Amino acid sequence: MDVSKTHVESDFKHERPLMSCRFDPSGRFCFAGSQDYQVWRWTLDDGKKVALDTDAWVRGFAFAEAGEVLLTVGYDGRLIWWPATSDAPEPLRTVDAHQGWVRAVDVSPDGTLIATVGNDLVLRIWNAADGELVREMRGHETHIYNVAFHPSGKHVVTGDLKCHAIEWEVETGKQLRTWQATSLIKYDTTFRADIGGFRSMRFTADGKRLACSGITNVTNAFAGVGNPSVVVFDYESGKQVIEHLSKAKLRGVAWGLALHQDGSVIASVGGSGGHLLFWKPDSKDEYHHLKLASDARDLDLHTDGLRLATVHFDGHLRIHRMAAKA
Repeated sequence: MDVSKTHVESDFKHERPLMSCRFDPSGRFCFAGSQDYQVWRWTLDDGKKVALDTDAWVRGFAFAEAGEVLLTVGYDGRLIWWPATSDAPEPLRTVDAHQGWVRAVDVSPDGTLIATVGNDLVLRIWNAADGELVREMRGHETHIYNVAFHPSGKHVVTGDLKCHAIEWEVETGKQLRTWQATSLIKYDTTFRADIGGFRSMRFTADGKRLACSGITNVTNAFAGVGNPSVVVFDYESGKQVIEHLSKAKLRGVAWGLALHQDGSVIASVGGSGGHLLFWKPDSKDEYHHLKLASDARDLDLHTDGLRLATVHFDGHLRIHRMAAKA
């Protein structure tokens, strides 16, 4: 990997803005949520495009059954199971999971449980095999923006609009502890509005660190004026280790987040133009910055460790390769 040589390898165009993306575990496909109320699946090798009619804006993706099943959640409150590789995907199962927007979904490391969160302030755990509700946990006081299972599978963490993170015991549903990323939330007294929240949340593979992205130094909540930020916590202590910022104080939100196996932290930025930022794990300032063609609204890392997917307001899904052009 050579991030200084990062370039666009493939550029897939759609007619409407895109807002979310995930590679499937096999690495054959990339899925993207669109403002046309559908999810689109692109085959990376030939660019073939297939629609999944979600009838909703979809922000959250996860995979079950070794990647054969795609899970989507959106603003309509539904959790939907899809055959990820089908030529003409139709829902396998649909659950009315939450009242209002379901903002995020994750699957337990053993693949048996699904966690969903949303605007109704509830964390719900579902049986992945049959869609039955296992339990629900309450404790947040503002919209829950994100959820992530710890790699051990014993705990799950949720993060809300005011950047309170809560750790829960999966087996019992017990709330264990809470902490906050204070730099990622701001109450704007002029507009009387909170702006912030965990826009992305990722554990390192060893489970020792939890990275959360969003916006900091907000000066105008209405216009979303602030700087992208990634706050990293030591998971055992719950203490903040570092906050990754941009040297140029870029304007925008760090919407997407990826943690590379070499330790690099990568974020996609949208707000005032699009950017990719790369940090070493213990450095505040990025070691590489790539300007993008349009606001980036999400990011995912391919299983090969060399490709990144970004989706954009201009309707493009761009696949970047972190290596020199062949």
